[in-house]
Parts: sequence; C-alpha cells; structure tokens
Amino acid sequence: MSASAPITQDVLTIPRKLPDGGKVNLVGLTRDQLRAALIAAGTPEKQAKMRLNQIWQWIYQKGVRDFAEMTNLSKDYRALLAKNFDVAIPEIVSKNVSADGTRKYLVRIAGGHEVEVVYIPETDRGTLCISSQVGCTLTCSFCHTGTQKLVRNLTAGEIIGQVMLARDDLDDWTRQGEGMGERPRLVSNIVLMGMGEPLYNFDAVRDAMKISMDGEGISLSRRRITLSTSGVVPEIAKTAEEIGCMLAVSFHATTDEVRDKLVPINKKWNIAALLDALRAYPKLSNSERITFEYVMLKDVNDSDDDARRLVRLIAGIPAKINLIPFNEWPGAPYQRSDWDRIEGFADIIYKAGYASPIRTPRGEDIMAACGQLKSATERARKSRAEIQKDAGL
Repeated sequence: MSASAPITQDVLTIPRKLPDGGKVNLVGLTRDQLRAALIAAGTPEKQAKMRLNQIWQWIYQKGVRDFAEMTNLSKDYRALLAKNFDVAIPEIVSKNVSADGTRKYLVRIAGGHEVEVVYIPETDRGTLCISSQVGCTLTCSFCHTGTQKLVRNLTAGEIIGQVMLARDDLDDWTRQGEGMGERPRLVSNIVLMGMGEPLYNFDAVRDAMKISMDGEGISLSRRRITLSTSGVVPEIAKTAEEIGCMLAVSFHATTDEVRDKLVPINKKWNIAALLDALRAYPKLSNSERITFEYVMLKDVNDSDDDARRLVRLIAGIPAKINLIPFNEWPGAPYQRSDWDRIEGFADIIYKAGYASPIRTPRGEDIMAACGQLKSATERARKSRAEIQKDAGL
C-alpha cells in the first residue's frame, strides 16, 4: 500500500473510525491493532515496531494528542499520521469538586451519551473510579446506577479515555525532559467500580486495562487496578487469565433469598457458584486478596448473624471485607445502617481474622459516592414507589 493511501476499516478487528471524520482513533487500540493500522497506512513493516513504540509513548506516557508535537518523528511521517488517524478521548461536560476534594466528571462519549467518572484523592494514593457501560445491565436495588437501563457498552478507547481525561485535568502526564516517576502520580490506582458491569463488556475492559498496565505508557501495576463484578461467574477465571488485576465482588448478602433482591444476578449464579469461582481466582491470577464489598443496609443485611454467616461463607478465600455505609440517593428504598451496628458487624469479622475496613463515604455532597453514579441525562427521578416496585420490594 502506498504512503498516501487512506487506511481502510478492514485492517482492525473492531470499528474504530470517528463518527464525524472517517479517521481511525488510535486511543484504545491494542499494540497489535495499532501496528496493523500503521502498516496499512503506509508505514514500512520493518519500521512498524519502532514507530508503534514512539507513538505509544507520546500518547500514553506524555498525553500528547497532536501529531505535530511528536517531534522524534519526521515531518512527512507526522503528516501521514494526521491524514489517517486521530487521538481522541471523551469530552468533559462538567466537573464538580466535593468539600473533601473528590472530583466528579460528567463525560460525553460518541452518540451524545454520558457517563460519570470519579477521582478520589487520599494521602497515599489517588484513585480513579471509571465506568464500563452507559447505564447498567444489572438492576441492583440499592444502586442508583441500577435504576438507569443499559444504553450500550463503552469501547476500549472510551474506557482508557476516562483515565486520560482525568490525567489531563490533574496535570498528571510526564512532561518534556522529565523521566517517568520523577513526580508523584496523582492517578495511582484505577477501580472499575463506576457505571456498568465490567464483565459484561469483557473484551473492551481487558484491552483498556492492558493499555493501563503497559510499561511504556500509563504503566500501572496490576495490583493497582481493581475490577469490581457483581458475580458474572463464567468470566471470573477469564479475568484472572487475561487481565490478572485485583478483584472485588459486590457481595452484599449472606443468603440467596436476600442477595436475589439486592443483586438480581444472584438468581443466575447463586452464592455457592460465585464462591466456587472466587476460590480459584487468587491462584489463577497470582493476586493477593479478593475484596468483598458489602453495603450496610439497615435491618436488611447488617445483623450479627449475617456477619457470622459471611465469615463462614468466605472461609478458605484470601480476602478482606470492605464495609460500605449505604449512600442514599433520591427515592432510595433503603437506609444506612446505624454506625454502632456497622462497627459491631466489623468487629465480628475482624475477630474472625479478616480485615474489615469501613469505607469513609467520599463525595456525597456531589452525588459521587459509591452507588450514587447516574448520568445527568438519565437522572429523571422515579418515585420511591416505582423504585421499590422495580426492586421487588
């Protein structure tokens, strides 16, 4: 193919063209896909690996979007790239900053859809909570996102693009003349705990996380990435083998009767099936502990019996239990457990030998706390009665 020939859609395994220009967006392409795209656009095959590495570092290490600024490439080659490709990420529509420093971004993706992204600064880390779907396939009755039906899966580019836009906002890229690691990283951890069920969008999540972990770009350790699932059992082993990140499970109940209501996916893969899959995960992925997320709902799942049952259920699994005080939202059919009840629950788990931190709610004043995310265009309020009906209460 000549250097002037435009790249065709067939080169890539999934459509990557931007909706308005026909150029291929490089953000979200795997290394293999990017190499194939460069060759198809006219890069000599013998140079493709070198060019790939150069472009990869500009995009994912330095945050550069303009080919003209990629100064270790020849002027003619930069023109070839600009003709065929773009480097585009989702657009920040609005940013709210909580009194505690938490930032919530409303982000617009292709098609005009919106998702929310949350950055949580802490003394020893900065955690970015990203989304994998617009809306959610699940209807967990305690979760605000679950009241918004699924619109579509995000692409790998839209997922990794959330990381990139947060790094833009925080000025967290490696600057010219600066080596990696010379400044403290502001986005040091990623959690897939935003909108959507990551394991119902496995391929895009895998590709985006591989980009995050790539040592020549964003370069996050797999131990600094946590994927949270509600329990898509068939994909759990695959996550260990193909991603290998840390795993968190939205558990939230100790009997199938209660979990069927709180996390309806339990009707498909019950507690026993989920725990069988989790027991194999640390060995498969060489991960450390699985995090069990447990939202504390008053008079629903917060008794001493629940705590003791939880300890028995997870026996033999390297684990910690994150206790999450319920974050209320308009029309929510539940209440937060009393603080002394949460502490009593935590004490039983701790005495059984498990870490049981109580998560400090962050960003509640801007609806950025766990379980509160819901895109603004879909935030039309349902009545409490409608929400309770949807939840089967």
